[in-house]
Amino acid sequence: MLLGAVADDLTGASDLALMLSRQGMKTVQTIGAPGQGFDVGDADAVVVALKSRTIPAGDAVAMSLDTARALRAAGSEQLFFKYCSTFDSTDQGNIGPVAEAMLDLLGADLTIACPAFPATGRTIYQGHLFVGDLLLSDSPMKDHPLTPMRDANLVRVLRRQVRGPVGLIPLAMVEQGVAAIREGFRRARAAGQRIVIVDAIRDEHLRVIGAACADMALITGGSGVAMGLPDNFRAAGKLSAAAPPSMLEAPPGRSVILAGSCSAATRGQVRTAIEAGAPARQLDALEIASGATDAARVADWVVAARGDHPPLVYSSADPAIVRDVQDKLGVERAGALVENLLADVGRRLLARGFTRFLIAGGETSGAVVAALGVSALRIGPEIDPGVPWTRGIGGPDVALALKSGNFGAPDFFLKAWGMLR
Repeated sequence: MLLGAVADDLTGASDLALMLSRQGMKTVQTIGAPGQGFDVGDADAVVVALKSRTIPAGDAVAMSLDTARALRAAGSEQLFFKYCSTFDSTDQGNIGPVAEAMLDLLGADLTIACPAFPATGRTIYQGHLFVGDLLLSDSPMKDHPLTPMRDANLVRVLRRQVRGPVGLIPLAMVEQGVAAIREGFRRARAAGQRIVIVDAIRDEHLRVIGAACADMALITGGSGVAMGLPDNFRAAGKLSAAAPPSMLEAPPGRSVILAGSCSAATRGQVRTAIEAGAPARQLDALEIASGATDAARVADWVVAARGDHPPLVYSSADPAIVRDVQDKLGVERAGALVENLLADVGRRLLARGFTRFLIAGGETSGAVVAALGVSALRIGPEIDPGVPWTRGIGGPDVALALKSGNFGAPDFFLKAWGMLR
C-alpha cells in the first residue's frame, strides 16, 4: 500500500477514492478501519471512511488516530487526512485537532491544509475559500445545520482550532512552482507553523502542490489536492498506469434514491428528478417522531412505486423549514430520526430485491451503508466530479453511489443510472 487515507465521512471517502482511481491508483475504500487480516489485495491506496466530521473533537481524534495506526501497520508510506472541500468544521473542531494529532503520531513537523477542488467550484485565494464566485461565508454553507461556515478565511478558521500559528502559501508562490512552494514550507517551519493553508484556483495548481508534498508524511485537504500524489509514486517507480473504469457491472435488482441532505445542490437535484417524473415521497421528521411515518410504510411505498425513473425518498427541505423542525425536536434528534429511518428503509429494501442505491448526504450515506452491512467498496466510474459508482466487497452485493450533499449537477439523480450495466 502506497497511500493510506483517513476520511471524516463516507461520501468524502468515496470522493477521494475516485480521485486516486482516476489518477491510476488501484483503490479500495473501507467503511471504518479495516480489521486485522483484512486483505486489500493489490490496492495501491486504501481510503477509510469514518463518521467523525460532527462528533466531539476528542472522539474524532481518537477514532482518526486508531485508523492511522492501522494504515501504518498495513504498510502505507504516506497518510492523507481528507475532509470536505467546504472545510465543514466548527471552532470546536474537528479538522485542526485531528491534523495536529496525526502530526504528533507521525513525528512530523509540517503539513498542508488545502480543500480546493476547482472542478466543483471550490477555490482558495489569499487563504479565503470560495464556492463558485461566492466567499464560503456568503454561500449556502453559511446555513448548514451542523457546521455553518460563516468565515471564509481558512487561516483564521484553523487558527481557532489549533494550538500553534497557521501559515499561508499564497497563489503567487504556488504559481512559481515546486521549488517556491518548498521554500514556503521552509519558511513556515522556521516560523514555528505546523499547518499551512495553500492557495489553489486551478487543477494545475493542485498538481504542483502535490509534487511539492512528495516527502511529507501527512497531507490534509479535500480530494482535489490528491490528484498530484500518484505521479510522485510513479516517478519513484512504485506505480504503473491503470485506466479508470467507464462503466460499472452492477448486480441485478431494483434501484432507489435515498436523499437525506438539505444542501442547495441536493434540493435542486430533488426538484429536477420530480419534474422529470420520478416517483417521490418526502419525509417529515415531525411525522417520524409522532409515529405517523415509519420505515415499513416507506419501504412498502418504494416497492409499489413504478415509473421511468427510480423512486426517490427524500427529507431535503429549505433552510427555514429545517430550522423550524430543529427548534421543535432539537438538531441532533431531528437529524437522527431521518438518518435512522432511511437506514431502516435501505435494510428493508435490500431484503426485497433492491441492489442499486443512490444515497445523498454524508451522514445519511454512513447510516444506510452501515444498515446494509457493507464493509468495503471497489471504486467504479465517475458520475460527476467527486462522486463514483462503487460495488460492495465482502458483504451484500450492491452498487452504491454515495453523494456528498453539495456535489453533483442538477440532473445527477437522473443520469447516474446510465453508467450501470
